[in-house]
Amino acid sequence: MKLTVHERGLLRAVSQAPAPTAMSTFFPALTQAVLPEVHAPEDDPVRVAWADEQGALYGASVSLWRKNLVRVVHPANGERPDLVEATDEGRTALV
Repeated sequence: MKLTVHERGLLRAVSQAPAPTAMSTFFPALTQAVLPEVHAPEDDPVRVAWADEQGALYGASVSLWRKNLVRVVHPANGERPDLVEATDEGRTALV
């Protein structure tokens, strides 16, 4: 199965996690764009690149769920996001 760089990175991180986890916890480690300065304007190229990559990571997390490569073990409850684990199909996709 062909996976994007973000999908593969997220799936690998989730599959190696010792317990169900929120995929967004891995975003900082997977982000290659430079973190923008706090007071950078919204149209700053660094901020735009960072925001685009965050959007791509969220999109990858949805895509993994739609492809049945991760499953929600504990649904979001207003205090924390969904906690997921890799499915058998997800672990196979990494091979």
